[in-house]
Amino acid sequence: MLQTGQNALGVRFEAQCRAFEKEPFPTLDVRKDRLKRLLALTEKHEAEICAAIDSDFSARSAEETRLAELFVVRAGIRHALSHLGAWMRERRVATSLPFLPGRNRLLPQPLGVVGIVSPWNYPFQLAVAPATAALAAGNHVMIKPSELTPKFSDLLASLVEKYFATDEVSVMVGDAEVGKAFVSLPFDHLLFTGSTAVGRQVALAAAANLTPVTLELGGKSPAIFDPSCDLDAAVASVAYGKLLNAGQTCVAPDYLMVPRGQSAAIAAKVAVAMAKLYPRLGDNPDYTAIVSERHHRRLGDMVAEARDSGADIIEINPANEKLGVSDRKMAPVLVRNVGETLRLMREEIFGPVLPIVEYGTIDEAIEHVNRGERPLALYWFGSDGANRRRVMRETVAGGVTINDCMLHLVQERQPFGGVGESGTGAYHGEWGFRTFSKEKPIFIQSKLSAGGLLRPPYGRTFERIVRLLKLIT
Repeated sequence: MLQTGQNALGVRFEAQCRAFEKEPFPTLDVRKDRLKRLLALTEKHEAEICAAIDSDFSARSAEETRLAELFVVRAGIRHALSHLGAWMRERRVATSLPFLPGRNRLLPQPLGVVGIVSPWNYPFQLAVAPATAALAAGNHVMIKPSELTPKFSDLLASLVEKYFATDEVSVMVGDAEVGKAFVSLPFDHLLFTGSTAVGRQVALAAAANLTPVTLELGGKSPAIFDPSCDLDAAVASVAYGKLLNAGQTCVAPDYLMVPRGQSAAIAAKVAVAMAKLYPRLGDNPDYTAIVSERHHRRLGDMVAEARDSGADIIEINPANEKLGVSDRKMAPVLVRNVGETLRLMREEIFGPVLPIVEYGTIDEAIEHVNRGERPLALYWFGSDGANRRRVMRETVAGGVTINDCMLHLVQERQPFGGVGESGTGAYHGEWGFRTFSKEKPIFIQSKLSAGGLLRPPYGRTFERIVRLLKLIT
């Protein structure tokens, strides 16, 4: 993989700063042209993008790349193109009575140069979706993709160089040291997607420059089966949501909560649903591998710890294949009777391992979720309106899907982001445009203003007007 030196980082950053100075408020046509070029990059290179990501993972479902990355990005770009004119418009804001006939306006203004640090699990979507928002807002963009997907990172760099001038959009490839130098640049805004641990380091580096950050992190996202749920539909949804990208998804259900006494029966149903999705694993192009040996080993160690502790381990390997020797594929694993102190219940799993936890009452379910850090996503399955309202109001999560998994992520008219340990800030659709804009408040004074009567020298006129202001406010 071609390495980008720290000196090149500085040169690219300065070039983008100078370009922004020359054009601090790009027109609608300029912004649409950039978005259309980004769309062309997405549409004309689908096969290359799928192949590069497949190679980096050693086995990545092309259909999952097309659906979860390319389709999502195309939809976001087209949504931005359709609504950008309205987003850019200077908006009228009501003016308080004492300041009439003055007028308030709100102007969305580009920030300048935006830095994007994207992860390995959805390397195209999580680089290009935030870039879409930043370009729509009129900014210049620098992207640092993950070193764990080197072939894709090099491909993205070459494609961006083909469609954009380097002072418009630039991709900086390199290792973790390049990443550290990247997040230390004085960007006008920095968006990072990745782990909570690295997110803390990114926030510290950005703080040195007072760079505002959007952190899209992760956490232990629960799925809760209410006694009122359609069990077969809920099981099918969780099985798919957990095994998409082999569980390497920030909003995947991390663990499943089920009514007391039902974990064995529900585990059996989940196992059947997973086997139906993936009747074979090793040579099945639909089933994705773990991205690296280190991550594969980490997941194996977590399962081994649970087994040694006495937990019930259920491996779903319908064709009884030998996996993880010549490849990095991992059979799905269900874990029952898992202790709260085990790594499976303390760390984000990020793989095809699903602990199943029993609860007694809705109060216990809510208390269990609230004991942990606030998750990026929460899933609730059921038809009981009272229980649903309680879970929605009494737990805090970045986003929620009811009676399905992950679909809140792809709503362009809703913000996507975490809360607490799972992140800060949001993007997607207009929310992304606003994240990468300065919404500048403007007050336009009227010639008919009486504000001069409140200036020195103070006296009886001043007192009368102050009494009048008290009455009308």
